[in-house]
Amino acid sequence: MSLEIISLETIQDWAGQYGYWLIFFGIMVENAGIPIPGETITIVGGFLAGNGELSYPLVLLSAASGAMIGDSSGYWIGRLGGLSVLETVGKVFRIPSGEIAQAKEKFSGNADRAVFFGRFIALLRTFASPMAGVSGMPYPRFLLFSITGAMTWATGVTCLAYFAGRFIALEKLVSYILRFGIFILVAVASWFLLPRIWRAAKKYWGIGPVEPDITSNSAATEEPSSEKSGLSSNLNLDDAIAQSVANPPS
Repeated sequence: MSLEIISLETIQDWAGQYGYWLIFFGIMVENAGIPIPGETITIVGGFLAGNGELSYPLVLLSAASGAMIGDSSGYWIGRLGGLSVLETVGKVFRIPSGEIAQAKEKFSGNADRAVFFGRFIALLRTFASPMAGVSGMPYPRFLLFSITGAMTWATGVTCLAYFAGRFIALEKLVSYILRFGIFILVAVASWFLLPRIWRAAKKYWGIGPVEPDITSNSAATEEPSSEKSGLSSNLNLDDAIAQSVANPPS
């Protein structure tokens, strides 16, 4: 399904030599619809960042930007070229037509989820964006789920490879993430991102209880008090005048 003839050792050598450019172009090409091991390249980048050979923020930036640009490229390839383009790519890389049909079936079931979660699944990661273009999914809507999915995926993969790579050999790390990565990454992303997204949504849409305005309340309570004080002073003055009239000084 991908260029598996590229060994992990070769990818590691290339990552050490070309660094962030390899990560950027690797995931960009894969997300555009060409089945190369872009996720493996990203994992290697996070692993090297954990060893101090690369910068973690730059690896994350390279992976996220490559994923987003690749998504948009794949979308317009599918939108302009149609399903025949994907079938041609499948023939070149010896991908059975049944797998492409299966990807299309999964995509048509729920396009939004397919675009967001597709990058966590090897087959959908390659064809989700072109499928979105083929199906005529509105580009602004596609872009929303593409960007959020790319940020979630890039953060999860890079962070996991960065920290776990300090304790697990690269071969096992790649195997674990490729096999169980969707469950691990969704859990990590949910724990890290969902509270922030929820707070931002509440702030934007005005959801939740409105904080009381303490200043206005205190001012409102103080104003009657001052009026009452003034009224009391006027009453005392009237009493004094009445008393002096009733009892004039001798």
